[in-house]
Amino acid sequence: MAAQNLFANLPRGKVGEEFSTLFENVGVKIERIVSHSTPSPDGFWYDQEDDEWVVVLRGAATLEFAGGELIEMGEGDFLTILRHVKHRVTRTSAETIWLAVHVN
Repeated sequence: MAAQNLFANLPRGKVGEEFSTLFENVGVKIERIVSHSTPSPDGFWYDQEDDEWVVVLRGAATLEFAGGELIEMGEGDFLTILRHVKHRVTRTSAETIWLAVHVN
């Protein structure tokens, strides 16, 4: 067993997002997401089966919800998104690192 670091082996110079599963079992999935100035595609909405708790570890982002609400997130900001609440990412900084916990 060895400790690992959330900021190690970050993708550099990439466009888009990279998802890395850090832990998963039957009830929970924890993933690191690295976004590079990446909004969700036009017309795309996340509509997830699980509740999600998300925190911005580095960088900044804006989330949009289907009702039109925009939430600005910076380093240390976290949010719980209940299952089937439609949302999308409208903006991220050049390197935004998220930690997402999905609970079913």
